Amino acid sequence: MQTDSALIEGYLEHVRVEKRLAARTVELYALDLAKLQNFAAAASSPAGEGVAGKGLALLGVKSHHIRRWVAVMHSGGRSGRGIALILSGWRGFYTWLGRQGLVDSNPVQDVRSPKAPKPLPKALGVDDAVQFADFQSDDDAWLEARDSAMVELLYGSGLRVGELVGLDVVASAQAKGWIDMQASEAHVLGKGSKRRSVPVGATALRALERWLALRGPGAAVAAPGHTVARVRSVDASAALFQGRHGTRLTAQSVWQRLQRRSLQAGMATPVHPHMLRHSFASHVLQSSSDLRGVQELLGHANISTTQVYTRLDFQHLAKAYDAAHPRAKVKKSP
Repeated sequence: MQTDSALIEGYLEHVRVEKRLAARTVELYALDLAKLQNFAAAASSPAGEGVAGKGLALLGVKSHHIRRWVAVMHSGGRSGRGIALILSGWRGFYTWLGRQGLVDSNPVQDVRSPKAPKPLPKALGVDDAVQFADFQSDDDAWLEARDSAMVELLYGSGLRVGELVGLDVVASAQAKGWIDMQASEAHVLGKGSKRRSVPVGATALRALERWLALRGPGAAVAAPGHTVARVRSVDASAALFQGRHGTRLTAQSVWQRLQRRSLQAGMATPVHPHMLRHSFASHVLQSSSDLRGVQELLGHANISTTQVYTRLDFQHLAKAYDAAHPRAKVKKSP
């Protein structure tokens, strides 16, 4: 029977020569398999799995051993992603052993790494969000009016960037979305082709009026006081937010404009469209504590998706506690 080291060398030669993997990849595989060998060597070896007192042979490794070692790595601080990469290397090794007829089954096949905690969505503080929304850039009036209206809708109504760029000037059978200025509502087509209506605040309406007055031909017909029946024959399919050449803005263009605007405004971090949506959700939840209401405003199919913002809300409360509560302040030792 081949030694564990010989089995590992045979596999590394296979991936180096037959699979032609890069030298760095082979080196990482070698490190992962050395870790596997160390775990096996330190494991107890019941009868039938190796030589008692001399660890566990790699050919005797079972799924419960792999799961135990995953738990050890996780408790030692290894990330879920790091463990997943290690398991992938081990899985390939045992797949190769199976093809050589050396093992009956792959002990790593059904073992999964621990789920990595989902990172909290990045949201601006209330003061930073208001500062960003109120900022007036030194761009020409046309660009400033357009970008300001976009920011107000993203932060004031929580729109996704895809919903924003899908807005048309007026309602029509073909429109993915539009703004009803008289009703102060945005009608959008969200994920899963689900339509929803969200409120548009007074500040956003004023920003939209400024933009519509400067946008160009066909724009003024969407201003308050005109009916949908009248405007359909004028410009029913035009994008609300356009570039200089009259084409509909792309999501990438909106990202670029917001990042540029955030630099001009002196923000500590570049602002992107989804950050404004996260800020909208977090700030509404902080003020209202109405999780179901925020779910409807965001268009989330499941409440669990919206619940992530309760963690942001708790962070906000924790910071307020640390800053204000006398018991939270740590006394400096003399």
